Amino acid sequence: MKSLWQANTKLPEFPKLDSDIKTDVLIIGGGIAGILTAYFLHQNGVKYILAEKDRICSGTTQNTTAKITFQHGIIYQKILKFSGAEAAQKYLNANKAALKKYAEMCRNIECDYETKDNYVYSVNDRKLLESEMNALIRIGYKAELCERLSIPVKTVGAVKFAKQAQFDPLKFISAIADGLNIYENTFVREMTGNTAVTDKYRIKADKIIVTTHFPFINKHGSYFLKLYQHRSYVIALDNAPDLNGMYVDEDHKGMSFRNFGSFLFIGGGGHRTGETGGNWNELRNFAKLYYPDAHEKFHWAAQDCMSLDGIPYIGKYSRNTPGMYAASGFNKWGMTGAMVSAMILSDMVMDRRNDYADIFSPSRNIIKPQLFINGGKAIKNMLTPTPKRCPHMGCALKWNSTEHSWDCACHGSRFSDEGNVLDNPANGELK
Repeated sequence: MKSLWQANTKLPEFPKLDSDIKTDVLIIGGGIAGILTAYFLHQNGVKYILAEKDRICSGTTQNTTAKITFQHGIIYQKILKFSGAEAAQKYLNANKAALKKYAEMCRNIECDYETKDNYVYSVNDRKLLESEMNALIRIGYKAELCERLSIPVKTVGAVKFAKQAQFDPLKFISAIADGLNIYENTFVREMTGNTAVTDKYRIKADKIIVTTHFPFINKHGSYFLKLYQHRSYVIALDNAPDLNGMYVDEDHKGMSFRNFGSFLFIGGGGHRTGETGGNWNELRNFAKLYYPDAHEKFHWAAQDCMSLDGIPYIGKYSRNTPGMYAASGFNKWGMTGAMVSAMILSDMVMDRRNDYADIFSPSRNIIKPQLFINGGKAIKNMLTPTPKRCPHMGCALKWNSTEHSWDCACHGSRFSDEGNVLDNPANGELK
Protein backbone atom coordinates (compact mmCIF):
# COMPACT_ATOMS: atom_id res chain seq x y z
CA MET A 1 0.00 0.00 0.00
CA LYS A 2 1.87 3.04 -1.30
CA SER A 3 0.56 6.49 -2.09
CA LEU A 4 0.96 7.94 -5.55
CA TRP A 5 3.50 10.40 -4.10
CA GLN A 6 5.74 7.56 -2.95
CA ALA A 7 5.61 6.00 -6.40
CA ASN A 8 6.50 9.35 -8.03
CA THR A 9 9.43 10.53 -5.94
CA LYS A 10 12.69 9.27 -4.45
CA LEU A 11 13.52 11.37 -1.41
CA PRO A 12 17.11 12.25 -0.47
CA GLU A 13 18.71 9.99 2.14
CA PHE A 14 20.38 11.12 5.36
CA PRO A 15 22.77 9.42 7.81
CA LYS A 16 21.91 7.81 11.13
CA LEU A 17 23.19 9.53 14.27
CA ASP A 18 26.46 7.84 15.25
CA SER A 19 27.65 9.83 18.29
CA ASP A 20 26.50 12.12 21.08
CA ILE A 21 25.98 15.63 19.77
CA LYS A 22 25.01 19.15 20.87
CA THR A 23 23.09 21.80 18.96
CA ASP A 24 21.17 25.02 19.53
CA VAL A 25 17.81 23.70 18.26
CA LEU A 26 16.66 20.08 17.98
CA ILE A 27 13.63 19.30 15.82
CA ILE A 28 12.13 15.87 16.56
CA GLY A 29 10.05 14.55 13.64
CA GLY A 30 10.78 14.63 9.92
CA GLY A 31 7.38 15.23 8.36
CA ILE A 32 6.60 18.36 6.40
CA ALA A 33 6.18 20.52 9.54
CA GLY A 34 9.60 19.57 10.88
CA ILE A 35 11.34 19.90 7.52
CA LEU A 36 9.84 23.32 6.81
CA THR A 37 10.94 24.48 10.27
CA ALA A 38 14.46 23.17 9.61
CA TYR A 39 14.45 24.88 6.23
CA PHE A 40 13.61 28.29 7.75
CA LEU A 41 16.19 27.90 10.50
CA HIS A 42 18.79 26.87 7.91
CA GLN A 43 18.01 29.99 5.88
CA ASN A 44 18.54 32.13 8.97
CA GLY A 45 21.86 30.57 9.95
CA VAL A 46 20.56 28.90 13.14
CA LYS A 47 22.46 25.83 14.35
CA TYR A 48 19.94 22.96 14.36
CA ILE A 49 19.47 19.20 13.98
CA LEU A 50 16.39 17.33 12.79
CA ALA A 51 16.01 13.74 14.08
CA GLU A 52 13.58 11.36 12.37
CA LYS A 53 12.88 7.85 13.68
CA ASP A 54 12.53 6.36 10.18
CA ARG A 55 12.88 8.01 6.77
CA ILE A 56 11.73 11.60 6.31
CA CYS A 57 8.05 11.89 5.40
CA SER A 58 7.45 8.20 6.14
CA GLY A 59 4.35 9.00 8.20
CA THR A 60 1.36 11.25 7.57
CA THR A 61 3.07 13.51 5.03
CA GLN A 62 3.47 10.78 2.40
CA ASN A 63 -0.24 9.95 2.72
CA THR A 64 -1.75 13.42 2.39
CA THR A 65 -4.05 14.46 -0.45
CA ALA A 66 -1.92 17.64 -0.54
CA LYS A 67 -4.51 20.37 -0.77
CA ILE A 68 -3.13 23.81 0.14
CA THR A 69 -6.04 25.90 1.29
CA PHE A 70 -7.12 28.25 4.05
CA GLN A 71 -10.67 26.91 3.79
CA HIS A 72 -10.74 24.34 6.58
CA GLY A 73 -14.23 22.96 6.53
CA ILE A 74 -16.63 25.32 8.32
CA ILE A 75 -14.06 26.54 10.83
CA TYR A 76 -14.65 30.29 10.66
CA GLN A 77 -18.15 30.31 12.17
CA LYS A 78 -16.84 28.11 15.00
CA ILE A 79 -13.92 30.40 15.79
CA LEU A 80 -16.17 33.45 15.55
CA LYS A 81 -18.66 31.92 17.98
CA PHE A 82 -16.21 30.69 20.60
CA SER A 83 -13.21 33.01 20.27
CA GLY A 84 -14.43 36.15 18.51
CA ALA A 85 -13.81 38.06 15.29
CA GLU A 86 -10.18 38.94 16.03
CA ALA A 87 -9.23 35.27 16.47
CA ALA A 88 -11.10 34.27 13.30
CA GLN A 89 -9.35 37.05 11.38
CA LYS A 90 -5.93 35.96 12.66
CA TYR A 91 -6.61 32.34 11.76
CA LEU A 92 -7.59 33.40 8.24
CA ASN A 93 -4.55 35.63 7.82
CA ALA A 94 -2.11 33.03 9.17
CA ASN A 95 -3.33 30.42 6.70
CA LYS A 96 -3.46 32.92 3.85
CA ALA A 97 0.19 33.70 4.60
CA ALA A 98 0.91 29.95 4.45
CA LEU A 99 -0.65 29.63 1.00
CA LYS A 100 1.28 32.69 -0.18
CA LYS A 101 4.55 31.23 1.10
CA TYR A 102 3.96 27.95 -0.74
CA ALA A 103 3.24 29.90 -3.93
CA GLU A 104 6.52 31.82 -3.54
CA MET A 105 8.60 28.71 -2.82
CA CYS A 106 7.00 26.61 -5.56
CA ARG A 107 7.89 29.12 -8.29
CA ASN A 108 11.37 27.62 -8.28
CA ILE A 109 10.46 24.00 -7.47
CA GLU A 110 9.11 21.41 -9.91
CA CYS A 111 6.34 19.95 -7.74
CA ASP A 112 3.20 20.07 -9.93
CA TYR A 113 1.91 23.15 -8.11
CA GLU A 114 -1.48 24.22 -9.49
CA THR A 115 -3.97 26.90 -8.53
CA LYS A 116 -7.43 25.41 -7.97
CA ASP A 117 -10.72 26.55 -6.45
CA ASN A 118 -11.72 24.77 -3.24
CA TYR A 119 -15.29 23.83 -2.29
CA VAL A 120 -16.69 22.75 1.08
CA TYR A 121 -20.09 21.19 0.45
CA SER A 122 -22.91 19.83 2.58
CA VAL A 123 -25.32 17.08 1.68
CA ASN A 124 -28.11 18.18 4.02
CA ASP A 125 -27.39 21.38 5.98
CA ARG A 126 -27.86 24.55 3.94
CA LYS A 127 -28.04 26.71 7.08
CA LEU A 128 -24.56 25.60 8.06
CA LEU A 129 -23.18 26.87 4.75
CA GLU A 130 -25.08 30.15 5.08
CA SER A 131 -23.73 30.57 8.61
CA GLU A 132 -20.18 30.08 7.31
CA MET A 133 -20.78 32.67 4.60
CA ASN A 134 -22.01 35.15 7.22
CA ALA A 135 -18.93 34.50 9.36
CA LEU A 136 -16.65 35.11 6.38
CA ILE A 137 -18.44 38.38 5.59
CA ARG A 138 -17.87 39.51 9.19
CA ILE A 139 -14.12 38.96 8.95
CA GLY A 140 -13.87 40.50 5.50
CA TYR A 141 -13.30 37.50 3.24
CA LYS A 142 -15.25 37.24 0.00
CA ALA A 143 -16.33 33.64 -0.61
CA GLU A 144 -19.05 32.35 -2.92
CA LEU A 145 -22.07 30.18 -2.17
CA CYS A 146 -22.37 27.72 -5.07
CA GLU A 147 -25.39 25.71 -6.12
CA ARG A 148 -23.98 23.40 -8.81
CA LEU A 149 -20.95 21.17 -8.39
CA SER A 150 -19.26 18.75 -10.77
CA ILE A 151 -19.12 15.90 -8.22
CA PRO A 152 -21.63 13.01 -8.34
CA VAL A 153 -22.98 13.77 -4.88
CA LYS A 154 -26.35 15.35 -4.18
CA THR A 155 -25.67 18.48 -2.12
CA VAL A 156 -27.49 21.54 -0.79
CA GLY A 157 -24.64 23.77 -1.99
CA ALA A 158 -21.03 24.60 -1.23
CA VAL A 159 -18.87 27.47 -0.01
CA LYS A 160 -16.18 28.26 -2.59
CA PHE A 161 -12.75 29.75 -1.94
CA ALA A 162 -11.14 30.77 -5.21
CA LYS A 163 -7.45 30.39 -6.08
CA GLN A 164 -6.33 27.83 -3.55
CA ALA A 165 -3.70 25.25 -4.57
CA GLN A 166 -2.53 21.64 -4.79
CA PHE A 167 0.85 20.02 -5.41
CA ASP A 168 3.01 16.91 -5.10
CA PRO A 169 4.24 17.11 -1.49
CA LEU A 170 7.19 14.73 -1.80
CA LYS A 171 8.60 16.47 -4.87
CA PHE A 172 8.39 19.71 -2.90
CA ILE A 173 10.10 18.21 0.14
CA SER A 174 12.75 16.49 -1.96
CA ALA A 175 13.80 19.93 -3.19
CA ILE A 176 13.83 21.78 0.14
CA ALA A 177 15.27 18.95 2.28
CA ASP A 178 18.42 18.49 0.22
CA GLY A 179 21.32 19.94 2.21
CA LEU A 180 19.48 20.19 5.54
CA ASN A 181 21.07 18.87 8.74
CA ILE A 182 18.94 15.72 9.16
CA TYR A 183 19.52 12.37 10.85
CA GLU A 184 17.26 9.52 9.76
CA ASN A 185 16.64 6.21 11.56
CA THR A 186 17.29 8.13 14.78
CA PHE A 187 14.42 7.34 17.15
CA VAL A 188 14.10 9.75 20.08
CA ARG A 189 12.60 7.52 22.76
CA GLU A 190 12.45 10.01 25.64
CA MET A 191 13.54 13.42 26.89
CA THR A 192 15.69 14.01 29.97
CA GLY A 193 15.60 17.74 30.52
CA ASN A 194 16.99 19.23 27.31
CA THR A 195 18.61 15.97 26.25
CA ALA A 196 16.98 13.66 23.71
CA VAL A 197 17.70 9.98 24.31
CA THR A 198 17.88 7.75 21.23
CA ASP A 199 18.56 4.01 21.14
CA LYS A 200 22.34 4.57 21.36
CA TYR A 201 23.19 8.26 21.55
CA ARG A 202 22.08 11.54 23.07
CA ILE A 203 21.33 14.92 21.54
CA LYS A 204 21.60 17.95 23.81
CA ALA A 205 19.94 21.16 22.68
CA ASP A 206 19.10 24.57 24.09
CA LYS A 207 15.67 24.46 22.46
CA ILE A 208 13.49 21.51 21.43
CA ILE A 209 10.76 21.49 18.77
CA VAL A 210 8.47 18.44 18.73
CA THR A 211 6.85 17.83 15.33
CA THR A 212 6.14 14.11 15.78
CA HIS A 213 2.53 14.31 14.57
CA PHE A 214 1.22 13.51 18.09
CA PRO A 215 3.41 15.02 20.86
CA PHE A 216 4.98 12.08 22.70
CA ILE A 217 5.98 13.62 26.07
CA ASN A 218 3.03 12.82 28.33
CA LYS A 219 4.03 14.63 31.51
CA HIS A 220 3.62 18.07 29.92
CA GLY A 221 0.86 19.69 27.89
CA SER A 222 -1.93 17.11 28.41
CA TYR A 223 -1.98 16.30 24.70
CA PHE A 224 -3.43 12.86 25.53
CA LEU A 225 -6.58 14.77 26.54
CA LYS A 226 -6.44 17.47 23.87
CA LEU A 227 -6.06 15.24 20.81
CA TYR A 228 -7.59 12.19 19.21
CA GLN A 229 -6.72 10.60 15.87
CA HIS A 230 -8.84 9.94 12.81
CA ARG A 231 -8.13 7.64 9.87
CA SER A 232 -9.27 8.31 6.32
CA TYR A 233 -8.79 6.48 3.05
CA VAL A 234 -7.95 7.42 -0.54
CA ILE A 235 -8.16 5.73 -3.92
CA ALA A 236 -6.60 7.11 -7.11
CA LEU A 237 -8.50 6.34 -10.32
CA ASP A 238 -7.49 6.70 -13.93
CA ASN A 239 -9.97 7.06 -16.81
CA ALA A 240 -12.09 9.31 -14.57
CA PRO A 241 -13.24 12.88 -15.27
CA ASP A 242 -11.49 16.13 -14.38
CA LEU A 243 -13.67 17.76 -11.72
CA ASN A 244 -11.87 21.11 -12.03
CA GLY A 245 -11.46 21.86 -8.36
CA MET A 246 -10.96 20.44 -4.88
CA TYR A 247 -14.05 19.30 -2.97
CA VAL A 248 -14.60 18.18 0.61
CA ASP A 249 -17.68 17.41 2.69
CA GLU A 250 -18.12 19.53 5.81
CA ASP A 251 -18.84 16.27 7.66
CA HIS A 252 -15.75 14.26 8.75
CA LYS A 253 -17.52 11.12 7.54
CA GLY A 254 -18.09 12.55 4.07
CA MET A 255 -16.01 12.34 0.91
CA SER A 256 -13.38 14.46 -0.81
CA PHE A 257 -12.37 14.77 -4.45
CA ARG A 258 -9.49 16.26 -6.39
CA ASN A 259 -7.58 15.51 -9.59
CA PHE A 260 -3.85 15.09 -10.01
CA GLY A 261 -2.57 14.73 -13.55
CA SER A 262 -4.56 11.91 -15.11
CA PHE A 263 -5.85 10.66 -11.76
CA LEU A 264 -8.94 11.39 -9.71
CA PHE A 265 -8.51 11.07 -5.94
CA ILE A 266 -11.55 10.07 -3.91
CA GLY A 267 -11.15 10.25 -0.14
CA GLY A 268 -13.41 9.19 2.70
CA GLY A 269 -14.50 6.08 4.56
CA GLY A 270 -13.08 7.66 7.70
CA HIS A 271 -13.39 6.76 11.36
CA ARG A 272 -11.78 7.46 14.70
CA THR A 273 -8.61 5.35 15.00
CA GLY A 274 -9.39 2.10 16.80
CA GLU A 275 -13.00 2.10 15.62
CA THR A 276 -14.57 0.95 12.33
CA GLY A 277 -15.69 2.78 9.22
CA GLY A 278 -16.30 2.42 5.52
CA ASN A 279 -12.58 2.44 4.58
CA TRP A 280 -11.60 1.63 0.99
CA ASN A 281 -14.71 -0.51 0.46
CA GLU A 282 -16.92 2.56 0.72
CA LEU A 283 -14.81 4.41 -1.85
CA ARG A 284 -14.61 1.46 -4.24
CA ASN A 285 -18.38 0.95 -4.14
CA PHE A 286 -18.87 4.64 -4.87
CA ALA A 287 -16.41 4.55 -7.78
CA LYS A 288 -18.03 1.42 -9.22
CA LEU A 289 -21.41 3.17 -9.19
CA TYR A 290 -20.44 6.61 -10.53
CA TYR A 291 -17.23 5.94 -12.48
CA PRO A 292 -17.76 2.41 -13.87
CA ASP A 293 -15.11 2.84 -16.59
CA ALA A 294 -12.40 4.02 -14.17
CA HIS A 295 -9.60 1.84 -12.80
CA GLU A 296 -8.02 1.99 -9.37
CA LYS A 297 -4.25 2.46 -9.59
CA PHE A 298 -3.31 3.41 -6.02
CA HIS A 299 -4.86 3.25 -2.59
CA TRP A 300 -3.59 4.47 0.77
CA ALA A 301 -4.70 5.71 4.17
CA ALA A 302 -3.89 8.76 6.29
CA GLN A 303 -4.11 9.54 9.99
CA ASP A 304 -4.84 13.00 11.35
CA CYS A 305 -4.62 14.51 14.84
CA MET A 306 -7.83 16.32 15.76
CA SER A 307 -7.77 19.17 18.28
CA LEU A 308 -10.56 20.09 20.68
CA ASP A 309 -11.63 23.27 18.90
CA GLY A 310 -10.50 22.80 15.30
CA ILE A 311 -7.41 24.99 15.73
CA PRO A 312 -3.92 23.42 15.74
CA TYR A 313 -1.64 23.49 18.77
CA ILE A 314 1.46 25.46 17.79
CA GLY A 315 3.84 27.09 20.26
CA LYS A 316 5.31 26.37 23.68
CA TYR A 317 4.85 22.70 24.55
CA SER A 318 3.32 23.77 27.86
CA ARG A 319 3.49 26.66 30.32
CA ASN A 320 6.06 24.71 32.36
CA THR A 321 8.51 23.85 29.57
CA PRO A 322 10.63 26.88 28.63
CA GLY A 323 12.60 26.21 25.49
CA MET A 324 10.33 23.36 24.33
CA TYR A 325 7.79 23.77 21.52
CA ALA A 326 5.22 21.64 19.67
CA ALA A 327 3.08 21.55 16.55
CA SER A 328 0.13 19.18 16.27
CA GLY A 329 -3.62 18.91 15.76
CA PHE A 330 -3.81 20.01 12.12
CA ASN A 331 -7.34 18.57 11.76
CA LYS A 332 -6.86 17.22 8.20
CA TRP A 333 -5.34 20.48 6.96
CA GLY A 334 -1.71 19.52 7.34
CA MET A 335 -0.24 21.44 4.42
CA THR A 336 -1.17 24.92 5.61
CA GLY A 337 -0.91 23.74 9.23
CA ALA A 338 2.69 22.68 8.65
CA MET A 339 3.63 25.98 7.02
CA VAL A 340 1.97 28.05 9.76
CA SER A 341 3.82 25.91 12.33
CA ALA A 342 7.17 26.42 10.64
CA MET A 343 6.69 30.18 10.43
CA ILE A 344 5.57 30.51 14.06
CA LEU A 345 8.09 28.09 15.60
CA SER A 346 11.08 29.42 13.68
CA ASP A 347 10.14 32.92 14.83
CA MET A 348 9.77 31.75 18.43
CA VAL A 349 13.15 30.03 18.69
CA MET A 350 14.79 33.11 17.14
CA ASP A 351 12.96 35.36 19.63
CA ARG A 352 11.04 37.14 16.89
CA ARG A 353 7.46 38.33 17.26
CA ASN A 354 4.79 36.47 15.30
CA ASP A 355 1.42 38.18 14.96
CA TYR A 356 -0.53 34.91 14.82
CA ALA A 357 1.11 32.87 17.57
CA ASP A 358 -1.38 33.62 20.35
CA ILE A 359 -4.43 31.97 18.75
CA PHE A 360 -2.54 28.70 18.22
CA SER A 361 -1.13 28.52 21.76
CA PRO A 362 -1.23 24.92 23.12
CA SER A 363 -1.94 26.40 26.58
CA ARG A 364 -5.31 27.91 25.61
CA ASN A 365 -8.52 26.89 27.37
CA ILE A 366 -9.30 23.20 26.82
CA ILE A 367 -12.80 23.08 28.32
CA LYS A 368 -14.59 22.04 25.15
CA PRO A 369 -17.22 19.32 24.49
CA GLN A 370 -14.66 17.17 22.65
CA LEU A 371 -12.55 17.01 25.83
CA PHE A 372 -15.25 15.01 27.62
CA ILE A 373 -15.77 12.74 24.61
CA ASN A 374 -12.02 12.03 24.50
CA GLY A 375 -11.91 11.40 28.24
CA GLY A 376 -14.92 9.08 28.15
CA LYS A 377 -13.51 7.00 25.31
CA ALA A 378 -10.12 6.78 27.04
CA ILE A 379 -11.67 5.52 30.31
CA LYS A 380 -13.80 2.99 28.44
CA ASN A 381 -10.83 1.61 26.52
CA MET A 382 -8.56 1.54 29.56
CA LEU A 383 -11.15 -0.65 31.30
CA THR A 384 -11.71 -2.92 28.29
CA PRO A 385 -10.12 -6.35 28.88
CA THR A 386 -7.85 -7.40 26.02
CA PRO A 387 -4.56 -9.32 25.80
CA LYS A 388 -2.82 -6.50 23.93
CA ARG A 389 -2.34 -3.10 25.60
CA CYS A 390 -0.85 0.06 24.16
CA PRO A 391 2.52 0.90 25.78
CA HIS A 392 1.65 4.61 25.62
CA MET A 393 -0.93 4.65 28.45
CA GLY A 394 -2.19 1.10 28.72
CA CYS A 395 -5.36 1.34 26.62
CA ALA A 396 -6.92 -1.66 24.90
CA LEU A 397 -5.72 -2.36 21.36
CA LYS A 398 -8.15 -3.49 18.68
CA TRP A 399 -7.31 -5.51 15.60
CA ASN A 400 -7.82 -3.55 12.37
CA SER A 401 -8.64 -6.30 9.87
CA THR A 402 -8.64 -3.89 6.92
CA GLU A 403 -5.09 -2.64 7.46
CA HIS A 404 -3.77 -5.59 9.51
CA SER A 405 -2.68 -3.51 12.47
CA TRP A 406 -3.30 -3.20 16.21
CA ASP A 407 -4.93 0.21 16.83
CA CYS A 408 -5.49 2.23 20.00
CA ALA A 409 -8.85 3.99 20.23
CA CYS A 410 -7.65 6.22 23.09
CA HIS A 411 -4.88 8.18 21.41
CA GLY A 412 -4.38 6.61 17.98
CA SER A 413 -1.14 4.64 18.32
CA ARG A 414 -0.89 1.82 15.78
CA PHE A 415 1.31 -1.26 15.59
CA SER A 416 2.09 -3.83 12.92
CA ASP A 417 1.24 -7.48 13.50
CA GLU A 418 4.89 -7.92 14.51
CA GLY A 419 4.56 -5.15 17.13
CA ASN A 420 6.44 -2.33 15.38
CA VAL A 421 5.17 1.22 15.93
CA LEU A 422 3.30 2.52 12.88
CA ASP A 423 1.80 5.68 14.37
CA ASN A 424 2.63 7.46 17.62
CA PRO A 425 2.23 8.73 20.43
CA ALA A 426 3.50 5.31 21.55
CA ASN A 427 7.27 5.48 21.64
CA GLY A 428 8.03 1.80 22.17
CA GLU A 429 7.33 -1.44 20.37
CA LEU A 430 4.37 -3.67 21.24
CA LYS A 431 5.48 -6.63 23.37
